[in-house]
Amino acid sequence: MEERNEQTVEETIEQQEEQVEEQASAEVSPLEEAINELQAKLTDTENRMLRLQADFDNYRRRVQLDKEAAEKYRAQSLVSDLLTALDSFERALKVEVKDESGSALLQGMEMVYRQMMEALQKEGVEAIESVGKPFDPYQHQAVMQIEDSEYEPNTVVEEFQKGYKLKDKVIRVSMVKVNQ
Repeated sequence: MEERNEQTVEETIEQQEEQVEEQASAEVSPLEEAINELQAKLTDTENRMLRLQADFDNYRRRVQLDKEAAEKYRAQSLVSDLLTALDSFERALKVEVKDESGSALLQGMEMVYRQMMEALQKEGVEAIESVGKPFDPYQHQAVMQIEDSEYEPNTVVEEFQKGYKLKDKVIRVSMVKVNQ
């Protein structure tokens, strides 16, 4: 019987130990859950912060590129407005003068034209060379075509209106006649 009592006591002790472990694990379990939940929130917050940092870096780069482009092409609208005046000057300079007063006027117009061209060149404006060059749809607009054996195929034969570039950007394409 003592043996039986010993087994019962041992079983009771084991049961009590199991109950204590269960209670301890039940108490630790909510803490572990809270820790796991906080770790998940921390990971999520870190990921969001990294994405926001990357978005901000991209935004800063875009703004810098936009600023550089705006600085580079700041004179574009002014140049575009002046091109019609340049065309008028060029047509006026082609007029034949018969008397001395007309000659003096023409000379004054040539000076003004040269000064305007120099000012535009300082800003990076240059005329597009067309005659004798291969046709380029990014720089030329073909308004006529001819067949002439003197010229290579797809070559600009005549320029009706000058084209202009501001730095590396075409502001106005040249209107040209092209050999087929």
